[in-house]
Amino acid sequence: MVGRAAALLVLGTALGLYYSSHDRLWDASTWWDIAFLSFVLIPACFALVWLVLPLRVAPGLALAALAFGLAAFLLHLAGASTPENFCKLFGVTALGFWFLRYFESLSWIVLVALIIPWVDAYSVWRGPTKVIVNEHRNVFTNFSFAFPIPGETAAANLGLPDLLFFSLFLAAAVRWNLRTRLTWALLTVSFGATLALAVWRDIGGLPALPLLALGFLLANGDLLWTRVRTELREERSDRTETRSSGRSEP
Repeated sequence: MVGRAAALLVLGTALGLYYSSHDRLWDASTWWDIAFLSFVLIPACFALVWLVLPLRVAPGLALAALAFGLAAFLLHLAGASTPENFCKLFGVTALGFWFLRYFESLSWIVLVALIIPWVDAYSVWRGPTKVIVNEHRNVFTNFSFAFPIPGETAAANLGLPDLLFFSLFLAAAVRWNLRTRLTWALLTVSFGATLALAVWRDIGGLPALPLLALGFLLANGDLLWTRVRTELREERSDRTETRSSGRSEP
């Protein structure tokens, strides 16, 4: 735990320095920027989530999420964009860890992974997210996490729900003894892949949850198939025993 705390401090300091000086760094081509975001900055930011994984079972996560949210709001009013950004990340991560407690079985997580890509895709292409991005860009910026581009004032952004499901899937991998390292790697790569696809196809924004959910399923597909089938068999067996015992009562 001490090692994680030290790594969190070092990484957090390095990210803080980058965020505060990114516009004065090198100015590269678009694809070099995408490579930097995909293979350096995005993994570094989500390494913070990896480092706080032991806190997924800590008490008071809902209150922590609320406190980080309030801090992010106050920092936004003060114009402190870098600490605001990371308050969003830690607040939504705490919320994801807390939300996982209401999932009673692994099959629920699989169901979410199968459903949310369609919901997210509809929202981005035809639903409320499209309206917000096109007509109220500042609202999307306020409710997103920024990955600043070196040498520029612009940034790539991920919506807060993307951060929520990242922490949910990663914590689920730990809780049900799945492939946690591979899950983290594929979840992180999925965000870079979504960014690259959006630039390649010249699309203003792509839904990030489809590839995120796919990353979780690819990392653990065989384990999920085996364990969910076992869960369903046990549930059917329990229901059968309950009906049988009910009929046997006088």
